[in-house]
Amino acid sequence: MVIAKLQTWMIAIALAALAGGCGGGAETAPAETPSADGPTPAASAPAEPTAASPGPQGSAAISGIVRYDGEIPPSRPVKMDADPGCAKKHDSPPPSEMLVMGENNTMANVFVRVKAGLPGGSYPIPAAPAVLNQDGCRYVPHVLGVMQGQTVKILNSDGLLHNVHALPKVNKAFNMAMPATRTEAEVTFDQQEEMFKIKCDVHPWMGAYVQVMAHPFFDVTADDGRFELRGLPAGSYEIEVWHERLGTQTERAELADGESVEIDFTMTR
Repeated sequence: MVIAKLQTWMIAIALAALAGGCGGGAETAPAETPSADGPTPAASAPAEPTAASPGPQGSAAISGIVRYDGEIPPSRPVKMDADPGCAKKHDSPPPSEMLVMGENNTMANVFVRVKAGLPGGSYPIPAAPAVLNQDGCRYVPHVLGVMQGQTVKILNSDGLLHNVHALPKVNKAFNMAMPATRTEAEVTFDQQEEMFKIKCDVHPWMGAYVQVMAHPFFDVTADDGRFELRGLPAGSYEIEVWHERLGTQTERAELADGESVEIDFTMTR
């Protein structure tokens, strides 16, 4: 009798253990065996990548002039006495770059772009780098447009210590020292981004603005205030102008194949 009960008890224990091993509880996945090439890939095949369609090109163009309207504020010269090496590069203190104008109140340093209306697609990255020079203890140009992924060549033509302190919010920020012996460096910005500032902590009056674009339809005005956007396909577009102090303005343009449209902008305080 005792032996029979003992046998029954042992059989019950064996059955319970068998049930637990065959799914009576949560199933534990087998450990993944590492390999020299990294983790073992999933069993399912990855989806084939889809190539982006090329961005449209055309034969239409938009051009125009940006002018300032109103009383011109006094321009304070930039004092560079804190660094005699900078001061020696100018016969007299240079004017501020906050508001640079030509004849008939035309405006320089205005960024102009197609903001909306362009059909989707990807555009090739320019082979030629965009250039930002430290010349006369100023950034030249003061406003720069680049395409995402395009090489930006940063020069130091001054033979002085500078540092290039970029302050983007989408792309990676950096603070790069450029002593007198370092005359060239290269960076790229891989993401589209609205205007951000680049400054020099050694010379606080030095500043430039950079916008990163996904397409090539942008321009920056010189003293004559002129801009031109060429190679656009037919369509309806929103054109935006940007100035560091006066903000933005937009206008709409309707373009047919081969058509050239002129749009002028007037900015004020």
